[in-house]
Amino acid sequence: MAKIKITQLRSIIDRPRKQKETIKALGLRKINHSVVHEATPQILGMVAKVNHLIKVEEA
Repeated sequence: MAKIKITQLRSIIDRPRKQKETIKALGLRKINHSVVHEATPQILGMVAKVNHLIKVEEA
């Protein structure tokens, strides 16, 4: 499977609870924090839900 690098670009302050939980489930903690995940359907679904808060690149 391909790997993707996910970087948080925007704050989760004043965001709905589900978006906050999704960001935390992806392993992101603060702005400019990056994580690398396998591009599974589950991860891609979470990325789609919070794509306005993150940046996704191929790793």
